[in-house]
Amino acid sequence: MLIKVICFIVLILALVVCFSCFYQHIENFFVFYPQASFDGVPADWRLTSEDVYFDTEDKERLHGWFFPSEDDAPMILFCHGNAGNISHRLDNIKLLMDQNIQIFIFDYRGYGKSSGKPSETGLYKDGLAAYDFLVNQKHIPPKRIILFGRSLGAAIAIEIALKKNVAAIILESAFTSSRGMAKTLSLFKIFASLLPPHYNNLEKIGRITVPKLIVHGEEDEIVPLSMGREIYDTAQPPKYFFSIKNASHNDTYLVGGKKYFETLSAFVKDQKI
Repeated sequence: MLIKVICFIVLILALVVCFSCFYQHIENFFVFYPQASFDGVPADWRLTSEDVYFDTEDKERLHGWFFPSEDDAPMILFCHGNAGNISHRLDNIKLLMDQNIQIFIFDYRGYGKSSGKPSETGLYKDGLAAYDFLVNQKHIPPKRIILFGRSLGAAIAIEIALKKNVAAIILESAFTSSRGMAKTLSLFKIFASLLPPHYNNLEKIGRITVPKLIVHGEEDEIVPLSMGREIYDTAQPPKYFFSIKNASHNDTYLVGGKKYFETLSAFVKDQKI
């Protein structure tokens, strides 16, 4: 009987070790949904933009759109979510531009016209390269850069905020970590506590000192509202929480409407120096 129990424990441990070893590959399969082709261009929305390319430290070539406004207008560095590419954010960009805000949005490696294959460390390098492009090539002062990360993009925005000087950060529909997300999925729930906490936004947010705006849909079906509140509770002040009634994961700016854009605009312009 004892031998059977020992064998069972060894088998469970072996399964856990194997699962952990392959977890990153499984995680990437579930996390990244890139699309190469564009479903629109800025001209479709009557937006003035500049088509730009820039390089990461590991020699990937990334593509983005730079949307200028007034010279002294605050600049949003937009880190988008895990699916599609920058063309799928044009309606959102148009509404942000209506607030007299400059925007730079870029595609991560493996998305749109950007080279490479996505990974957690790779996306962090992409975000840092996008920041460096703004500062070094567009000569945007760090005190005018506001990071905006939506969903997966929140992890990239947080990483930039830890490594670079910025005015503020906006996190929308942000999750706590990949381990936290695994606990919400029946496929991973049983092993969730043993998994590595990749994209550990919850641990990192406490080390960011600039002003923070946390935005979350109250009916988010992918990232629970409780995760947004947990990130907010862990963050240092100054911090602000904006929950949007009836909004799910992907429609915060649509459901939030006028109040959503007024809130973001007020936060962004309060940081202007």
